[in-house]
Amino acid sequence: MSENSVPTQSVLIIDDEVQIRRLLRVTLEANGYRVLEAASGPDGLAEAAQRNPGVIILDLGLPGLDGLTVLKRLREWSRAPVLVLSVQEGEADKVSALDNGADDYMTKPFSTAELLARLRVVQRHAQPEADNAVFHSGHLEMDLAARKVLVKGQEIKMTPTEYSFLRLLARNAGKVVTHRQILKEVWGPAYGEQTHYLRVYVAHLRDKIEADPARPELLLTEPGVGYRLAAER
Repeated sequence: MSENSVPTQSVLIIDDEVQIRRLLRVTLEANGYRVLEAASGPDGLAEAAQRNPGVIILDLGLPGLDGLTVLKRLREWSRAPVLVLSVQEGEADKVSALDNGADDYMTKPFSTAELLARLRVVQRHAQPEADNAVFHSGHLEMDLAARKVLVKGQEIKMTPTEYSFLRLLARNAGKVVTHRQILKEVWGPAYGEQTHYLRVYVAHLRDKIEADPARPELLLTEPGVGYRLAAER
């Protein structure tokens, strides 16, 4: 096993409370898990991208980036099960976390036996394959964890909409994403028929990522259907 590889039964704890991390570490290691830790939102995202943990325990009240923002960013590129463990016990907090990609939600204080049981459940329900945090195709590189786009090694500035559009295509690289799918994912359900938006944004993206925008090799048109980003190569 290489130095940076992590077994499937690894758990990343993202929590700024030292006592909670210590309790979780003791409990989890005693039950055969390998434990990784982060004390802030940005550190948690970095650790998740570098270590690809099997499951993540996430607090919502974090310094740097709040837990809900961390969760949203994780779900841009990671399928790792996320168990939220928080002092926030309001129904709205739970609904928001679950709607934004959490697999389960527990409040503090908690029973370690219940925590272990819930971890086993979210792991059983997890999708078998995790997305890569970095996408490559030709001279294009996307660091989905850091939200960066590089062309020939140089970072390219993108608007939030351009980035969301390109990220959607990258997550489905090699597959055709239909006009309607793109519009609903990037702009919202009310924009499903606004196909003129796509032509404008595809032109902008090609200007930024293609060596020759007039002869695209990365962002390809499937006439009358949608668009496809060339698979990793």
